[in-house]
This record gives sequence, structure tokens and C-alpha cells, in this order.
Amino acid sequence: MIFKFTAYLLAPFYLLALLWRGRHESGYWRGFDQRFGLGAPLSSPVWLHAASVGEVQAAAVLVAALRQRDARLPLLVTVTTAAGLARARALFESSAITVRYAPLDLPGAVRRFVQRVRPRLAIVLETEIWPNLFAACATAQVPLVLASARLSERSARRYRWLGSPLRRSLAAVVQVAAQTPTDAQRFADLGVPAARIAVTGNLKADLTVPDSVLVTGRRLRAQLAPQRPVWVAGSTYELEEQQVLQAHRAVLEAHPKALLVLVPRHPRRFEAVAEWLRREQVPFARHSRADPVTEETQVLLVDAMGLLLDFYAAGDVAFVGGSLVPVGGHNLLEPAALARPILTGPDHANAREVLQALLAAQAARVVRDAAELGRAVTELLRDAAARQNMGAQGLQVIAQGRGSCARLLALLPAHWPTAGQAVGYP
Repeated sequence: MIFKFTAYLLAPFYLLALLWRGRHESGYWRGFDQRFGLGAPLSSPVWLHAASVGEVQAAAVLVAALRQRDARLPLLVTVTTAAGLARARALFESSAITVRYAPLDLPGAVRRFVQRVRPRLAIVLETEIWPNLFAACATAQVPLVLASARLSERSARRYRWLGSPLRRSLAAVVQVAAQTPTDAQRFADLGVPAARIAVTGNLKADLTVPDSVLVTGRRLRAQLAPQRPVWVAGSTYELEEQQVLQAHRAVLEAHPKALLVLVPRHPRRFEAVAEWLRREQVPFARHSRADPVTEETQVLLVDAMGLLLDFYAAGDVAFVGGSLVPVGGHNLLEPAALARPILTGPDHANAREVLQALLAAQAARVVRDAAELGRAVTELLRDAAARQNMGAQGLQVIAQGRGSCARLLALLPAHWPTAGQAVGYP
């Protein structure tokens, strides 16, 4: 009852936030009916929920494995953000996989969603815990699996105070496939029975970089900066870009031709970042407008979604954002899979074990401020052997972490309804 009351209380504010964000990202205005559980009926798909771009990339590994198991299996991928929707459509819709927004966690919306979709199995990636949706799956006898599940200490503290209502919600989960033993213990502390928890690893470690990404990276480098050192700052946030630019100014003192490729995390900030660069009188080009990158251009602003991997592949050094500000960091495994040396700030609460593995292998370095970031980039641009060694060690970490998808698939048969099994829908 507490979750129903809270959901209805907060729903108007959430809807207003979606409408407001739609002013800058029109994708939030499309498919609005899907937020209320509406949309075309489906025929008992396996349903995967991936909140945003990072989870969608992880879902791609699982989608490919499910398709390899049964090419005729109907699949539904849902997302929460407009950026996630755009990425999921780019990856999946050509494969006849249905992509849509997930419903709001309102009792009526989730009930309509389950009735229309009739999923045979629900797989929720990483950290999404939706009490009302979980309850609807339990009522409809839909097996629910948390895949590549992670729970930071920060999130665990927030959930802990909910006590027994949260435990009743998590009772709907038939399997937690946790990324690490630490994540597994945190789910156990929240009340998930140990028999329902297994450690399977991080699906993102199973990411195989398509050859097309490497080809695109080489093409971008040849077009934009064939004779210049290039470093990429990906998934950056407000205030973090200021530190990145300060670092780049230090880099330019040692490498006057260096080019910074700046990739903000959220599309709604593209215009604001461009205006800020103008105020700072930084010579920059906007990728979306095909601005020419001349010798005077110091910064290339990548103001389009879905291109970060391509630009990591085009660069010499990768800085992963959301880490010099208290956000929790973003995907370190993507540049590792491209054999790029990795720099990151100190805040990686969302993937602490991944960072530890990369640091232990000397595939990554932690920088604590703009000055340290500038020095690290300067040193790595000067030392090709160090870049190559860090990149090779990152690939080794990726290789050692592979197998999560296979371990997850091995857990599913026990929860997979057979073709003739009736699944109840209220």
C-alpha cells in the first residue's frame, strides 16, 4: 500500500519532469501513452527492461544470445529515457524486436502493461527496482529475473529504510543474477533469499565491439585529426566539463595540436555546453552540424547520441565522466574493450569492482581534479608504449570477465514457462 500511495503522490511531478525534459529532447513526448501501459498488444514475448543507454548496451549481449537460442522467440525491450529509446531502436528494431517505453510504476499502468504484453519472462537489468511492477508480475505469475544486478552502498542505504514493504516487493523476484559477491550480499541484506541469488558477473564484460565501430573510428580519425593527438571525455556532466576544459588547456601547453572530443552525457545539455564553450571563447566544432575541424579547433563537441564508442575508437586516451562529480561514474568497460587507456575520477560507486580490476591490471588511472587529469593526459599522449600497454591490460580484464551471459542463461530454464504453460493475467 505504501508504494501505491507514494507512486500516485509523486506521479504528477514525474510527468511534469518528463514534459519539461521534452522541451530539449522531443523523444520524451513520443510514445507518451506507453508510460501508462498502453501500446499494441504483444504475443507473450520475453521482456527485457534496460533503463537507459548503458543498460541497452548490456541488453544487446543478452538479446543476441536469446536470438541464437531461438530465432523465432518474440522479444520486447523497454526503456525509461529518450536516449535509451533512440539507442534501443538503432540496435534492435531492424531485427523485428519491439522497442517501447516502460510504464510508470503506477498500479493501473503496470496492470495494463502486463495485460497487453503478456510476457512469458521478465528480465530487468542492473538496478531497476519497481515495487508496483514487481507486484503485477507476481500477480500474473510472470517469472521475474534481475540480470547483471548491481546495488551500490548508496542505493542499498536508500532501500533499507523501506523495510518489510520492500521485502514483499522483492519476493516477486525469482532470481537475482548479481554482478559481484558484494552486490549479492546487499540483495540478501534487503531480504532476497540466498537460494534465489547467484553471482554471474557483468553483462557489459561480454560486449564484443563490432568491426564497424573500429572502421568508423579509423574513418573519423582520418577525417578529423589525422596528424593530431586526440583524447575523448565521454559521458560528462555539468561542472565536470569545466574541469575537463581546464585540463585540456594544460594539455595544449605540451601538445599544442591536441584535440579534445567532448561528449556530454545528456542530449538536453548539448546546447548549453555549446553556449558555454562560446562564452569561454574556445575554438570548437559541433559534430551534428558537420562543422569543419581545422587546425585552430581545440574541441569537437559530439552533440548526438549513440556515437561514444565510435569516438573512443578514434581517440588515443579515454576519460570516463560522471566521476569527477558525485554521480557514480559510467561504463569503464567500453574503452577497455577498445584497448584504450582509461582515466576516471574518484567517484565510481556504480562500478567499484570494475574499477578495482582495471586499476589492479594497470589499465586505468584515477585522477582527482583538473590538474591531475591534465597531467595524466599529457603523459599518455607523449608515451605511445604506455598507451599500448594500458590498452592491452584492459583487454585482458575484459577477457577474464567474460561469461556472464552464459551463466545467466544457465539460470533461466528453471524459470522459463513451457509452451503449454498457462500464465494468469488479472
